[in-house]
Amino acid sequence: MRLNPIFPALALSLFFGSAFADETSLRKALQATFAGEKIESIKKTPYLGLYEVVLGGELFYTNENASYLFFGHVVDPQTRQSLTSERLQQIKDARRINPDSLPLELAMKSVKGSGKRKLVVFSDPNCPYCKHLEKELVNVTDVTIYTLLYPVLNGSIATVTSIWCSPDRLKAWDNFMLRGITPAAKDCDTPIETLLEAGKTNGISGTPTLIFADGSILPGMVPAATIEKKLNEARITNSQ
Repeated sequence: MRLNPIFPALALSLFFGSAFADETSLRKALQATFAGEKIESIKKTPYLGLYEVVLGGELFYTNENASYLFFGHVVDPQTRQSLTSERLQQIKDARRINPDSLPLELAMKSVKGSGKRKLVVFSDPNCPYCKHLEKELVNVTDVTIYTLLYPVLNGSIATVTSIWCSPDRLKAWDNFMLRGITPAAKDCDTPIETLLEAGKTNGISGTPTLIFADGSILPGMVPAATIEKKLNEARITNSQ
């Protein structure tokens, strides 16, 4: 079941249940409601006795016995700021993916300069923002880039297949992304299903998505200056 909060104000959805004494029981009850979904966290809030629940990258609230679920935004009336939005940003900033947990052996590896820094990119060849990103990466050096092909857009699987089956994958990728040269149609065994599953498992919902050595994540097209800053920060964090 996928959560889609669609109301601008706090909406209410009713589920019946019995009283629960602790967060473990609360988690068990919610897991029964959201079978197959991963509950990332349950946290008591300072308002109205509600519990914050993070599930599938989304946030909602429940009362202590899980008899009600609340979807929407809690707003501070004095500042008119959404406490929910602030919390979602905190969760987003704290999220990490260990690069070594990804199938880097299936990545297109590019070593630039000393290659001492590390960057993993989930990328779709038909994504215009991915093409803009590749142009920015031209200006970044002393980095090893692992590009994981992630064909989530319509028509991308055929392009990815041709690139993967090319004699020189990295050259075919650069030609397509930087020069608009379409690779010759080819067919061979590919790891596309494995790469798609890796992205899904790690919550990669769009391209490009950049993952740094410290596990920090940046979605979307990122300018070279920001990439440089994040690469240096991640390297310092990993050396501590």
